[in-house]
Amino acid sequence: MEQRETSGWAVGWTYFAAFMLIMLGIWHAIAGFAAILKDNVLVTGELGDGYFLKLDSTQWGWIHLILGIVILLAGFGLFTGAVWARTIGVIFAAISAIGVFAWLPYYPVWGVLFIVADVGVIWALTVHGRDVVAE
Repeated sequence: MEQRETSGWAVGWTYFAAFMLIMLGIWHAIAGFAAILKDNVLVTGELGDGYFLKLDSTQWGWIHLILGIVILLAGFGLFTGAVWARTIGVIFAAISAIGVFAWLPYYPVWGVLFIVADVGVIWALTVHGRDVVAE
């Protein structure tokens, strides 16, 4: 197989994904701690009343906390160019986007920010993820 030349842009996109994963992990962990420590931190509006994914605030908190820790570790692992970190980064960014979609009625602005960051991470890791190893 022919070795292609790495681009500084490609490596930069992978580092972008790593920083975004670290930031997403921190956001999820903060949201998780807030929901675990204070039950009324998640308040639903009219949209949340008939929502099909209705969970207790503490349940959402644990989901976000565990998801945040795994995403944070994958973000740090990307700096080494580890294949496991790229794989976990893509998988958990997708899970994060789906999970946050279910969280939209509670915090729509934060939810959209999470989803945009998740899509950016998935794109950067699938298009440019292996360029860190070749650097």
